[in-house]
Amino acid sequence: MLLSPAAERNKDALLAVLRALLEPQSYHKLFALELGSGSGQHVVHFAEDLPFITWQPSDPSEEARQSICSYITAVQVKNVLPPVPLDAGEPWQCWGGLPQSACDLVLSINMLHFCPFSTIEGVFKGSGQLLKTGGLLVTYGPYAINGIISPDSNVQLDSSLRERDPAWGLPDIDVLRQLAYGNSLRLERMVSQAVRPMSNGLLHFINCSRFLFIFIYLFSIYVVCFSLCKALCGAIQIK
Repeated sequence: MLLSPAAERNKDALLAVLRALLEPQSYHKLFALELGSGSGQHVVHFAEDLPFITWQPSDPSEEARQSICSYITAVQVKNVLPPVPLDAGEPWQCWGGLPQSACDLVLSINMLHFCPFSTIEGVFKGSGQLLKTGGLLVTYGPYAINGIISPDSNVQLDSSLRERDPAWGLPDIDVLRQLAYGNSLRLERMVSQAVRPMSNGLLHFINCSRFLFIFIYLFSIYVVCFSLCKALCGAIQIK
């Protein structure tokens, strides 16, 4: 059984944010997929407090999956499924056999800064496919904002990660927002004050209907065309 001190420190604060996001839907059963579940401390802690959610933990590491099984047995939670091997860099069809639009929540905790960009892309592509309309993608960890990393502890963390693997490092929130938009997801908000450490943040994305995205796109074209026509007519009248 693995033990993560960081997971012990932040599990209650993360639970409070998840509870606020998901409790309004507690009148019916929800399904959540956790990516990179690691030791399993988070998923069993969340499952105890949010019994209306069925949790599917996952991790590419066999050692981590064994630890998750040990926590499930020790805590005796009934709403956590056995962990599945899952590499988020692979196509969503390989994500534990889950069908399209199967999830109400996809959760990624302290994972993205340990990933190459191809895996980060996979997280958003897979989430866009597996989340129901209105479903949530929640990511937690340290981020860059518009290319700027702060505080100094995060600058040092980013440098140490890139020394270990040049493909790792703190992802930029604006890049994540663009990835989200390309996969029918919209960044709703960032929570930083309620989570620890303060150098980390929790991002909350919502899956919008593809038809809604198409409508917004077409409407924006209409608005631009209407504005151009109005300006042209005004110019002609002046002449």
